[in-house]
Formats: sequence, C-alpha cells, structure tokens
Amino acid sequence: FTTYTLTDNKLLCDFGILNRTQEEIWLYRIVDVTVTRTLFQRLFNVGTVHICSGDRSTPEFSIISIKTPLDVKEAISKKVEEERTERRVNASEFLDMDMHH
Repeated sequence: FTTYTLTDNKLLCDFGILNRTQEEIWLYRIVDVTVTRTLFQRLFNVGTVHICSGDRSTPEFSIISIKTPLDVKEAISKKVEEERTERRVNASEFLDMDMHH
C-alpha cells in the first residue's frame, strides 16, 4: 500500500500497511519527470511517472499505474519550477554541490 502526497515544497511517499515508512523528496531537488505508457495503459488512461532527483536517499523512483499520469507529471513539474524559483536555485547548482560532498 503506497500513497503519494504533493505539498508546496515536498513530494511525500508513504509505503507499507502495518509498518509505515515515509520518504520525502524536496521538490527543488527533482531533476527529471518522465511518463511511460504502454498501449494497454493508454487505453485506460494510466501510466508510470518516473522521477529522478538529486536526493541521496531517493535518487529515483516510479509511481506505477497511476491514473492520468500526464496530469500528475505536469502538476509535479509545475510545483518543482515554483519551488526552484522561490529558492532561486537551478538543478545544476545542487547537483554540483552534491558531487563535491
């Protein structure tokens, strides 16, 4: 059982049924959001949203078989850009910083 929550500055991922684990990815650290859909998935308007980030604990993950994946991708991308603008950072800045640590 997995749930995803998009806040103003984080993407929260809650995993598990009895034992719950929560991962958080700061939106400004997300570098790429991709949607893949098979022919069968397109017929039912579902797909997989794959996210790559500069986060050390969660560098990439997929939200599998989600409804309206293109809308989800756009919502995440919009929030990422808003957060980067607010923080005045771009993806290359924090990726370069992580490489030096």
